[in-house]
Amino acid sequence: MAATTHKGQSWFQPVLFLRLEGLVALAGAVVAYWRLGGDGLLFAILLFVPDISMIGYRWNHHRGADIYNLAHTYIGPALLLAVGLGTMTQLPVLVALIWIAHIGLDRLLGYGLKYSTGFKDTHLSRHIYESLSSAGQSRGDNSAGA
Repeated sequence: MAATTHKGQSWFQPVLFLRLEGLVALAGAVVAYWRLGGDGLLFAILLFVPDISMIGYRWNHHRGADIYNLAHTYIGPALLLAVGLGTMTQLPVLVALIWIAHIGLDRLLGYGLKYSTGFKDTHLSRHIYESLSSAGQSRGDNSAGA
């Protein structure tokens, strides 16, 4: 029997796993950066650079979400990491690890990929899950929250 909350819901919700996944990504990136001899000052300077992508919200929610999500998925740092490893160049590897650490920290803190409906509407937002769940219940199915 799964552990349940006082409301009868499982403790093992996807949001918990996504936050734990963020912790693992953050810790792994920091350890790898440190083991590769990365400079602490470079780490501190670049850690929040991906948040510059929020400037897209100056135009509108759609463009803002697109730009923000491009900077906050693991695709970019994975490609950069591949380039660094493929060319045996340390700087791209270190920058990719900082980028991964940033994304992991965001996920750990509950900041997720954005929907175009608003800045606070993310894949980690509880109200998104609640609205999806209630939409599924109004249709009579239970698959919306799965």
